[in-house]
Amino acid sequence: MQIYDVIIIGGGPAGLAAGLYAGRARMKTLLIEKDKDGGQIVITSEVENYPGCMEEESGVSLVARMTHQTEKFGVERAQDAITAVDFSGDVKVLKGKKGEYHARSVIIATGAFPRPIGCEGEKELIGKGVSYCATCDGNFFEDMDIYVVGGGDTAVEEAMYLTKFGRKVTIVHRRDQLRAAKSIQEKALKNPKINFLWDTVITKLKGDGLLESMVIKNLKTGEETEIHAPEEDGTFGVFGFIGFLPQSSIFEGAINLEDGYIPTNERMETNIPGVFAAGDIRVKDIRQVVTAAADGAIAAMMAEKYLEH
Repeated sequence: MQIYDVIIIGGGPAGLAAGLYAGRARMKTLLIEKDKDGGQIVITSEVENYPGCMEEESGVSLVARMTHQTEKFGVERAQDAITAVDFSGDVKVLKGKKGEYHARSVIIATGAFPRPIGCEGEKELIGKGVSYCATCDGNFFEDMDIYVVGGGDTAVEEAMYLTKFGRKVTIVHRRDQLRAAKSIQEKALKNPKINFLWDTVITKLKGDGLLESMVIKNLKTGEETEIHAPEEDGTFGVFGFIGFLPQSSIFEGAINLEDGYIPTNERMETNIPGVFAAGDIRVKDIRQVVTAAADGAIAAMMAEKYLEH
């Protein structure tokens, strides 16, 4: 039976950073990813807020270099989907569709993904006008129209942030009033750059290479309207802020969860000795590439210390 020093579940920035640090520490490391490396970042056409990124850096190019670094330091790879885990013993057991894996420590870096808006054309236009991260993509819509989907605290706060960039920011909400805290609502209602589309959902997004128009529907009247990008802009931004979906279902019952996320301390330790969590799967306030990478580095270093003892 092959027993690794550490197994990393997930090949996004957190998992790749963990692999880099574990590999450099000469730990016998296996990184398991069910799909392609990168997680959410690979759908980003331009990355400007990761320290040291190259000009015209894309999510794909940044992740490719991260992957190369892990391979350089001897990290083994497996493409498999983990379906069950057993963290009860000193040797942790991971069961995948293709096989069973064993390790003395585990780093969970499975991530969390934005809840989709749920309209036709959304998937095809992600990174081409559709975004779920104001910090990442707000500046790409300088002096353009921006639409924010959602009515909770995050949606309203991000809409106010996006007024720094957009000519006009319109909150599209399926109800006739916001769900955000009253203090946040008051600021938004007073902001002259924020408008509202009440009782409204987006039913379709259209565009050839870039988002060019969207169809909205009034839920009370049933009326549908198509909104086109201003001719001088050629496109506009649609940002979805209706929650995240943590990729944690396989860990239920095996580890403590809070609303699907994994709580850790600053050492990335979970409630199970030898099991660490890093990146967007953690309970945290900021979910960015740079914070995920930092989590991964810390988790690998703490796994090394755990193994030493």
